[in-house]
Amino acid sequence: MYEGPIQELIDELGRLPGVGPKSAQRIAFHLLYAGSEDVERLASALVKVKQTVRFCEVCHNVSAEDRCRICRDPRRDPTSICVVEESKDVVAIERTREFRGTYHVLGGAISPIDGVGPGDLNIRELVMRLGDGTVTEVIVATDPNLEGEATATYLSRLLLPMGLKVARLASGLPVGSDLEYADEVTLGRAFEGRRYVEA
Repeated sequence: MYEGPIQELIDELGRLPGVGPKSAQRIAFHLLYAGSEDVERLASALVKVKQTVRFCEVCHNVSAEDRCRICRDPRRDPTSICVVEESKDVVAIERTREFRGTYHVLGGAISPIDGVGPGDLNIRELVMRLGDGTVTEVIVATDPNLEGEATATYLSRLLLPMGLKVARLASGLPVGSDLEYADEVTLGRAFEGRRYVEA
């Protein structure tokens, strides 16, 4: 244990996701020895992000304005919505340049162990967006883990009675991997999502 402000900094850094005690200590000492300008620039960026960044009033993606750039883009297909857990998932999908519709960010996934239920996510807002009949397809792109699967199942049961096409992203073997290292669930999904070769 260190004394005073350095221990406070280590404690605060340790509260960040993915930052353990050793990493928090390393970052704290890096900041201690860094130039004042570098530390002030970091502090300024942290304050600025809290003061200026908000969530899009339509899709709940992070945005500097009331509506994010995707919701403002008239070239996007309004009939298709891709539902994701977090804003970082939007960035990942956008990098593929395969999807030209709009998004809806849930703000997490259903996780009873963590006390997160459907009411804690932006599901009600999604249903409200679907109310006017413009959207015909919903792609559920939640993570392929227990929480993501639970969320996808919940959404499918909620949305299918509305007469929408509901799709789930395919999952299976990653490119460049070996079959021997794949777990049973991944291998099973790969078989479910198999495609037939055409001549």
